[in-house]
Amino acid sequence: MATKGSRAVVKSTASSKKKAASHVKKAAKSATAKTPPAHLQKGKKKVAPKKMGSDRREPTTYSAEELKAFKEMILAKRKETLDELDALKESMMDVSTGEYVSESSNYSLHMEQGTDAMEREKTFLFASRSSKYVNQLDDALARIDAKSYGVCRICGLLVPKERLEAVPTAQTCAEYKNTGMPCERGRIAMAKKKGA
Repeated sequence: MATKGSRAVVKSTASSKKKAASHVKKAAKSATAKTPPAHLQKGKKKVAPKKMGSDRREPTTYSAEELKAFKEMILAKRKETLDELDALKESMMDVSTGEYVSESSNYSLHMEQGTDAMEREKTFLFASRSSKYVNQLDDALARIDAKSYGVCRICGLLVPKERLEAVPTAQTCAEYKNTGMPCERGRIAMAKKKGA
C-alpha cells in the first residue's frame, strides 16, 4: 500500500516533469518564432539591410609599383635560370667544337658509358626544363607589360601576392591548380558575373 507521503512525491515528480516539458516547448517556440521585420516593429527606425560586399570591390589589377616589383623579381629569376641553362649547356657540349661531348673514350668501360649516358640525359632534361621556365617567365613579363599580370585566367580576380612571389609564372590560384576548382572568392565572383 502506498502511503500519503509517497503519493505526494509521485504527484510532485509528475508535476515537475510537466513543468519541464512546458519550458522546453516554450523555448522551442521562442527559438523558431521570427521577430517581425524592422519596419513593422513599433518605435524602431527602418533600417535598410546591408548588402554583402557591395560597398567593397575587389581590385582588378595590381598597382604600377607592385607590377614593377614583380617585374624586377621575374627578371632576377630569368637571369638566374639563364645562367644555370648556360652552365648545363657547357657541361653537355665541348666548348671548342660546339658539339656534344663524345661518349667514346679509350679508357671507358661499358658500365661507365651507361652512367655517362644517363648523366647526359639527366642534364638534357634539366636544360629542357630550364628553357621551358624561361619561356614562362617571358610570358609573365608580357602580361606585366599588358597590365594583366596576376589576374586569374579563370575568375578574373587577383591571384594572391604570396602565390605570385612563390610561383611568379602562376596564372590561377593554388586551389584551382591543385583541384581544378576555383577558390571560394572565385566561385562567388563567377556567380556574380553570371547573375549580372
